[in-house]
Amino acid sequence: MEVTLRRSATLISHSMPIAIISSSISRASLTSSTTTTTTTKREFSILNRPPPNYPGHVPLTRLEKAGLAIGSGLLSLRDPRRGDLIAAFAEATATPYFIYRLRDAMLSSPVGRRILRDRPRITSTSLNLPHLRSLPPNTVGRTYIDWLDREGVSPDTRSAVRYIDDEECAYVMQRYRECHDFYHALTGLPIVREGEVALKAFEFANTLLPMTGLSVFAAATLKKSERQRFASIYLPWALRNGLRANEVINVYWEEELERDVEDLRKQLGVEPPPDLRAIRKREREERKRQK
Repeated sequence: MEVTLRRSATLISHSMPIAIISSSISRASLTSSTTTTTTTKREFSILNRPPPNYPGHVPLTRLEKAGLAIGSGLLSLRDPRRGDLIAAFAEATATPYFIYRLRDAMLSSPVGRRILRDRPRITSTSLNLPHLRSLPPNTVGRTYIDWLDREGVSPDTRSAVRYIDDEECAYVMQRYRECHDFYHALTGLPIVREGEVALKAFEFANTLLPMTGLSVFAAATLKKSERQRFASIYLPWALRNGLRANEVINVYWEEELERDVEDLRKQLGVEPPPDLRAIRKREREERKRQK
């Protein structure tokens, strides 16, 4: 009986390492299988596109983003009025660095963090445009609505972000896009091509977004007199003010509407450029007199 027990104990003791190894191999195989399955599920290709990260999101491969950036960039240079192409180029070139830099600039500011937390949208409804028209002429809100009325534009025309994968960064791009008209109002630049190029130069110096930098090359499509004026007046103004100004993405415009517009300009470090619309008007009148 004792001999039998000893043999059983010896057999068990010799079998245990094998059982442990076998169990470990089984677990390793299971883990490897799970990892392989997960990796297979996460492979990103045109035929295996992941689900969207937010409503309207269109996930793109790197090759697709490169194609979108090249195509939209070249076509938007030919026709700077194509807002859809400019928007697509902005999103395709914003990653992997530039939109994160802008997001981090917001995170480093108390106001920027509140904007990211609240996620306000700039629309004709959220701003209550009739109320803005009742504000005193020197306020931010009245300056903004006067600019909208003069240029004949609406805050409801901004395209929704689609091609930025990170949901928070997508909002940052949307916020930048919807604040663009406030930058116009703050500087007084009109939406004619010459004014847009000048404002894009200012935005590039302030935000570093590649789309704004590319838009500056549209200066080559301006008339000779406009190119000379841009090079001598508006480009130096844009670089000087864009570089020294605070991050304009961190302005909570909805809370500044009743503030004196000059006070906000001083706080941001932005001086308005020479009135481009007035300059163009004088030139037209001079050409008429010469004829």
